Amino acid sequence: MGSMFRSEEMALAQLFIQPEAAYFAISELGESGCVQFRDLNENVNAFQRKFVNEVRRCDEMERKLRYIEAEVRKDSVNIPDVSELPKAPNPREIIDLEAHLEKTEGDIKELSESAVNLKSNFLELSELRHVLEKTQAFFNEQDEANGLDTTHKALIPEESHNVSIRGHLGFVAGVISRERVPGFERMLWRISRGNVFLRQSEIERPLEDPATGNEIHKTVFVAFFQGEQLKTRIKKVCAGFHASLYPCPSTLGERNDMLKGVRTRLEDLNLVLNQTKDHRQRVLVSVAKELQNWSIMVSKMKAIYHTLNFFNMDVTKKCLIGECWVPCNDIATVQKALADGSSACGSSIPSFLNVINTNEDPPTFNRTNKFTRGFQNLIDAYGVASYREANPGLYTIITFPFLFAVMFGDCGHAIIMAVFGTWMILSEKKIVAMKSKNEIFNIFFAGRYIIFLMGLFSFYTGFIYNDIFSKSMNIFQTQWYVNTSRFYPEDEEEHEFLPKANYYGTPYFMGMDPVWQMASNKIIFLNSFKMKLSIIVGIAHMIFGVCMSTVNFVHFKKYSSIFLEFLPQLLFLVFLFFYLVIMIFMKWVMYSGELDGWDELVVDQHGTSCAPSVLIYFINMFLMGESDPNQGCEAYMYEGQKLVQMVLVVAALICVPIMLLGKPLYVMMTKDKHAKSKTLKNKTNGDINQGMEMDEVENHPEANGSKHHEEEEEEEEEPISEVFITRPFTPSNTLSVRYPIRRLICVCGLCPSLTHSCQKYCGACYSTWD
Repeated sequence: MGSMFRSEEMALAQLFIQPEAAYFAISELGESGCVQFRDLNENVNAFQRKFVNEVRRCDEMERKLRYIEAEVRKDSVNIPDVSELPKAPNPREIIDLEAHLEKTEGDIKELSESAVNLKSNFLELSELRHVLEKTQAFFNEQDEANGLDTTHKALIPEESHNVSIRGHLGFVAGVISRERVPGFERMLWRISRGNVFLRQSEIERPLEDPATGNEIHKTVFVAFFQGEQLKTRIKKVCAGFHASLYPCPSTLGERNDMLKGVRTRLEDLNLVLNQTKDHRQRVLVSVAKELQNWSIMVSKMKAIYHTLNFFNMDVTKKCLIGECWVPCNDIATVQKALADGSSACGSSIPSFLNVINTNEDPPTFNRTNKFTRGFQNLIDAYGVASYREANPGLYTIITFPFLFAVMFGDCGHAIIMAVFGTWMILSEKKIVAMKSKNEIFNIFFAGRYIIFLMGLFSFYTGFIYNDIFSKSMNIFQTQWYVNTSRFYPEDEEEHEFLPKANYYGTPYFMGMDPVWQMASNKIIFLNSFKMKLSIIVGIAHMIFGVCMSTVNFVHFKKYSSIFLEFLPQLLFLVFLFFYLVIMIFMKWVMYSGELDGWDELVVDQHGTSCAPSVLIYFINMFLMGESDPNQGCEAYMYEGQKLVQMVLVVAALICVPIMLLGKPLYVMMTKDKHAKSKTLKNKTNGDINQGMEMDEVENHPEANGSKHHEEEEEEEEEPISEVFITRPFTPSNTLSVRYPIRRLICVCGLCPSLTHSCQKYCGACYSTWD
């Protein structure tokens, strides 16, 4: 609970690791997942760091893995998930893994190129077969036409016909894409001026593209022409339209012989293609079994070397020095990981961790579990709390589902949400194992506990509202009845139910009375009730949030902020909005429908006809105006209400400049006071230690100047941040100031250790800033 109430206590640690044990130590730290490393080489180019070659090797292996995965998915081979995440490979195994990936990539590329070549040959033979079959059909149609009508003769007659005509008429045959046929035909018409006779026939079954595997639709064409010059033009047009030309004999016997040979070659090639495909399938299936393991191992290996690039080498080049933020509760875990890394490589010199003091702001780390992670992510989406601030995620577990339920209270919809959330919670392991890539579903699954709680709270508020799919339930029997002495049930006219005549006097057992389902003013009443209820809960939530700021002020010892920030904000809320809540309750208590009678001319001052509008009261409170009451009613709910409201508004307005200017003015005053005391102290110290410290101060002017600059920056940042916060109730986001690490230096040799206690041994010891 302490970790949930506040972020984890963090410590800045220095790691001293031997180079031979660095890989194993970082691997163990990565498995623990409790360390955030700092980059000590921010000014060094990424290509000039020590382990840049290893990172490049990992990038190359990732490229090979992406290629292999693409080929595996292209053939629809299933990639099994890993049951347990593998650890990063040892440095000795990296060479074997790299060689294995290179061999696998080469084998797959060779198989792919072989398959593409075979498919290209198969496509060419298939197109040639279709050309021979289609052209034979063209010639057969011409022969039949010649036999039926002697006036029509074949353009290329057989040997028994006129040989002289055949010698002057030529043709080219080929295949072209179906989409290009109209343009191809027009172009042939233009270049030949209508002297080319084109016959075409579409291939019924689509062919397969050797490179992409997509279906392509093609058409067989035969162009008849006369003259070699026209033949050259036709071939150029075919090349421009990417048409494939194939040889086609002019005699029937030669065409039949060629067709038989093509079919035989197609059968042989189809057999080779099937064998190649089976071999490729076996290779990809064997690779797919290890693909996920390889990807995880390479990713971890790359992360290790990327982290090692954050480290510095010491002067002797025998030790790697790094800095990291560690939760104080996990320091023992980090030390164990370092020890395991050293023992894994057999290093004789152990790695060790040294916690150092720093003025830098540590990162915020909130430890979560599968239940609280969704709520913490919801808070972090709006903004991450500063280090050791009170974590609102703890209270969001209740407030967020409850406020949702207040707005959307419906038992029917609540049951659907609760059942959906319950299903995701019970099927948690199966859904995680599925590793769905659907982004929308992953968002729902991450918030499964939020959805479940929203369903439960919505069911509760829906029961209070007596609302299930916009219908009411008469579970506990309505407390309203029909007064038969005044009107009869068979009467079709609308009548008004009065509490005095139609109410038993005791409220409905729980929730809203179902009689409101039949009322003509149902929407007006329920909307007003829900709006007031939302205002009450919302203002209570706001006041709770403002009160939580005192916890931070006390924890960080900012007691001045309690008087200059918390109290003005709280008074502003109470004087305006909490007073609005009080008026809502006063209206509910003071004005009752039981005082209404049948005679509309008789008005009771505390009846519903005299009930004032709280909204109008609240508006007039700011405008200093008055509202006109109904006839026979009082203008205010109580005596002296106008004066009280004026005092509250003035008091609330006084709080605004205090919130805006109080903290900056206070910081400026304290700054001047500290500056005067510092000047007096420096003057006194200068008189006492003038001869002792003169040399040291002169040798390090930059250190003193930097220290002075940091102190001024610390004091000036806070009022600047206060000036920008002009809206009340906005959390103060004090700008963080980054302090360099302070290193104490002993120049006299009298101190037992280089700590802050060094100053009590002599006055010659001073501090410098790195």
